[in-house]
Amino acid sequence: MEEDDLFENEMAMDSVESNAVEDMDEDSYSDPNAGTVVGFVRAHYSKASTARETEETRWVQAYRNYRGLYGPDVQFTSTEKSRIFVKVTKTKVLAAYGQIVDVLFGNHKFPITVDPTTLPEGVAESVFFESNTDMQKAKEQFGSQTSSLLPGETIVDLRERLAGAKNTLEPVVDLLKEGEGGTATEITVHPAMISAKKMEKKIHDQLEESNANKQLRVAAFECALFGTGVMKGPFAVDKEYPKYVEGEYKPIIKTVPQTSSVSIWNFYPDPDAANMDEAEYVIERHKMSRTQIRALKRRPFFRKNAIDTAVNMGESYTKEWWEQVMEDDSNDSKAERYEVLEFWGNVDVEVLEGHDVEIPDNLKDLDQVSVNIWICNNQVLRLVMNPFTPTLIPYYAVPYEVSPYSLFGVGIAENMDDTQTLMNGFMRMAVDNAALSGNMLIEVDETNLVPGQDLSVYPGKVFRRQGGAPGQAIYGTKFPNVSNENMQMFDKARVLSDESTGFPSFAHGQTGVSGVGRTASGISMLMSAANGSIRNVVKNVDDYLLGPLAKAFFNFNMQFDYDEEIKGDLDVKARGTESLMANEVRSQRLMQFLQVVQNPALAPFAKMDYIIREIAKSMDLDPDKLVNSMSDATVQAEILKKWKEANPAPAAPVGPDGQPIAPQAGPAGAQAGDPTGAGGGTIGTGQVPTPGEQGFSANTGQGAA
Repeated sequence: MEEDDLFENEMAMDSVESNAVEDMDEDSYSDPNAGTVVGFVRAHYSKASTARETEETRWVQAYRNYRGLYGPDVQFTSTEKSRIFVKVTKTKVLAAYGQIVDVLFGNHKFPITVDPTTLPEGVAESVFFESNTDMQKAKEQFGSQTSSLLPGETIVDLRERLAGAKNTLEPVVDLLKEGEGGTATEITVHPAMISAKKMEKKIHDQLEESNANKQLRVAAFECALFGTGVMKGPFAVDKEYPKYVEGEYKPIIKTVPQTSSVSIWNFYPDPDAANMDEAEYVIERHKMSRTQIRALKRRPFFRKNAIDTAVNMGESYTKEWWEQVMEDDSNDSKAERYEVLEFWGNVDVEVLEGHDVEIPDNLKDLDQVSVNIWICNNQVLRLVMNPFTPTLIPYYAVPYEVSPYSLFGVGIAENMDDTQTLMNGFMRMAVDNAALSGNMLIEVDETNLVPGQDLSVYPGKVFRRQGGAPGQAIYGTKFPNVSNENMQMFDKARVLSDESTGFPSFAHGQTGVSGVGRTASGISMLMSAANGSIRNVVKNVDDYLLGPLAKAFFNFNMQFDYDEEIKGDLDVKARGTESLMANEVRSQRLMQFLQVVQNPALAPFAKMDYIIREIAKSMDLDPDKLVNSMSDATVQAEILKKWKEANPAPAAPVGPDGQPIAPQAGPAGAQAGDPTGAGGGTIGTGQVPTPGEQGFSANTGQGAA
């Protein structure tokens, strides 16, 4: 585990003062009040750990089925020779995991969008510039950033904000009108949309910088295998950006939000909660080395003396039973490790008395408050108030299949546990029978043989016979082969695994589909049914993970980011399920809709900027790199208008009577793009040769010269 992955959960903004306890000169440190807090955290950890034992048994069995390992409960008889394990569980888990990842990252972006909410009455929802002005000049005068209405801002507010440049902006501001533009050159600007897209880009950049794509894939894998995937964040971390000044390394340190995945094995939530919204607390169990735990002293809010005391007390990590089961290597490592418990949740106010925690005035009258506590070796390493506003526990658990009575879900491995057992049994029977029927059963009448001979059989073997008729002392019997029947039962068990998981075999590349699956329409029907299961899973990812995580990043930026242009009355949404529609189908529907709104009567009702961006997304293209901003589109429209005015279309030819000459129809098969009028498509677009011309004989009977 990387060091950064261990420390991403420290909130360290420049505007927040550290509550860290100052160092003392003493070699050892002891907090006389630590027992109360340590006992509180330990009691909740013990409760969560005990309640989780049943889940751990399920996860261990899922892990064994995935790895193809038999547990101690499987007993083989002395006659069973085969120990084969058919890893169909692994195939289905990886297939489901791959489909989930393909859906979530089909557009090569985190499936999160930010849209403006419905604006209150009296606020400008849209504005436009009148087209009777030089837009390039206007843009140069006051710039797109300054001229944009902020969310919730009216034109009056804009004029007041720009009062300092009144003389320069007076001829331009009056051209800013509320409502929708009436012509193509009067580009409509949605002020809230500007802030929404800036906030969306901000969140995407933060997620990319924290390597959130990788973390989400880890959570998606555990979700498919064990039934639950967990992520946490955002937490502020100090990130170093390399910079050299005149050959000297002077890095830039920035505080950025970061998120990470959390292994389900280290996740101990409130056992009485059916989802994270109901959870009173969450405890994460860390396994740290001496170096890693000492590195905590460089992080804000941590108590340096308490860390030194915990380290001096020696290793404290004890392996759980499931850790010993899952370890492939039986050799126990001798390296020192420390068990560190990280607590997020509610605690009674009286528990915090005497622990050097400053409770805000607006919370002092409450019976309980939300805190973050780290403990190790009965030492309180960190004790601070929950820094998030609104208060939240920064963990997100997504179930593969929702269990109405538990926070933990049900995964593919558990759903097909019984069918995996059946497939293993029938396959072992088939292998043992094939081995038995493939070898002769030898019968020996020792009364007809010379005593003392080796009775093993091999090619060229010679037996010495002392009596009896020839061929009666040694002869072989063939055992019947019933492996085909066993394989038929294996196939039936595999079909049952398809039904129990809702993930058919053809969806992950199995051939030999019979019946309706042999036709194109049949395959389409089967794929639609298969997408139904994935659709539910992706919907869970949207509702339980992506949506809350995106909302947390939004609140983080609203609370700690000082860029006012990204703030506003905005709505954050997860869009994972939108990717379930094939891009080809989605692109086709968008183009059809674009044709419909080209009708002048319908054009004012269409949000063209949104339509164009969605078309780019459906083609797996980055709209930020291809689509102009609304201010740039205004300038481009004005340039196009002036170009058309400077380059009018050529007038139609007129006849002697002054009437326009209608274009004459060419021969059958002629195309509009054929200047010869002789047909032939795009082949031979030069002038039509005349009879007698070199290389053309026409009907004169003369050959080409």
